[in-house]
Amino acid sequence: MATLTYSISDLAKEFDLTTRAIRFYEDMGLLLPERSGPGGRNRVYSSRDRTRLKLTLRAKRLGLSLSEAKEIIDMYDSPRDTGPQLRKFLAVLAEHRRELEEQMADLLANLDEVKVHEKEAKALLAKVDKAPVAPVS
Repeated sequence: MATLTYSISDLAKEFDLTTRAIRFYEDMGLLLPERSGPGGRNRVYSSRDRTRLKLTLRAKRLGLSLSEAKEIIDMYDSPRDTGPQLRKFLAVLAEHRRELEEQMADLLANLDEVKVHEKEAKALLAKVDKAPVAPVS
C-alpha cells in the first residue's frame, strides 16, 4: 500500500496558505517533510505532516501560540499515556478561555464608555442645534 504524500503546493492549496507560511511552520518544527530531488530541494510531506498542519491551524483559530500548538501536537506524537496530553490541552484551553473572557470584559467596559460619550455628545449637539443663531453683521 503506497503512502500518501503531498507537495508544498498541494498543502498550500488545500489549506489556503502561502508556501511561505508552510515553510515558516516547518522552521518552527511543526512540520518535518522529507527532502527529495537534486540537493534535497523538494519537500515531500507525509499524511502525518498534513495532520500536524491541520492541528496547527486549528490551534491558531483557537488563539494558541505556535509554541503552545507545537507542545500539544508533539505530545500526541509520543506513545505515552494520553492522560497527561489531555490535561495539558485542557490547561492551555482554560488559560486561553480566561484571557478571552478578560478581553471580553475589557471590550464591554470600553463599549459602555463609548455609549456614555455618544449620549453626552448628542445632548450637547441638541443644545447647539436649539441655540439661536446670532445675526452676522
